[in-house]
Order: sequence, then structure tokens, then C-alpha cells
Amino acid sequence: MGIGVSLLLIAVGAILAFAVNTTVNGLDLVTVGWILMIVGGVGALLSLIFWSTWGGFAGTRRETTYVERDRTVV
Repeated sequence: MGIGVSLLLIAVGAILAFAVNTTVNGLDLVTVGWILMIVGGVGALLSLIFWSTWGGFAGTRRETTYVERDRTVV
């Protein structure tokens, strides 16, 4: 799940939890909204964690310096 899908789930969940005042038989839309917001938040957090470990913009770049020795045969 990417950042875009996570933000979409959070937005839809917030709309269901806070803006919809409709009742549906057998379904609590406020609870569904909160579940979508939680799933979207967890997905966004996991996406950011994996994105930083794949080398994105984390700033943990390692540089290796190679030193050659003089190998003159006498």
C-alpha cells in the first residue's frame, strides 16, 4: 500500500466518521470510518518506514574509500 492509497483511506474514513449522518441497518458508518483511518495511518507509517530503508532520502549513504598500495617488486 502506497502513500496515495493510505491518504485516500484516511480521507474516506474521516468523511464517514465525521461528515456522514446517515444510518444503515447492520452497519455503523462511524466505526467503519475509524477503521479506515487506522488502516490508512498504519499503511502510511509502514510505507514511510520501508521507503526510508530502501535508500530514498534517508541520508544514511555510506561512502567507501579504496587505498591502493605501491606494489613494486624489488
